[in-house]
Amino acid sequence: MAKSTSSAPSQRMLRVGEQVRAAITQVLQRGEVLDPLIENTVISISEVRMSPDLKIATAYVTPLGVADHAAVIAALNKHAKFIRGRLGPQLRQMKYMPDVRFRDDTSFDNYQKIDSLLRSPEVSRDLDRDADDEE
Repeated sequence: MAKSTSSAPSQRMLRVGEQVRAAITQVLQRGEVLDPLIENTVISISEVRMSPDLKIATAYVTPLGVADHAAVIAALNKHAKFIRGRLGPQLRQMKYMPDVRFRDDTSFDNYQKIDSLLRSPEVSRDLDRDADDEE
């Protein structure tokens, strides 16, 4: 069987990533990580990307209501081994427990930039001009 050269994640990587995301969310919601910064912060996990061999899970997180995202990400990475150990019961079907890495999710910032560009006067002026041309 030929290997796919596509860079898109496989169905298996997507399914396992979603299972890992749900498991990490449960660990954080139950307050199992004894770190005041993590305990007092609402953390949204938008996506978990798995490596092709399913041994590395990169979790993209957004700390809500916190200006310093880097401190929360650093705290999560500091407790990554503990979190990995707590994932066991939810992911017992996996052959290897993945190493968990936390990264700041900047996609919301990108969406805000695009939205502000689309709402800028220059773009709306061009859109109004295109609408007048169609009539």
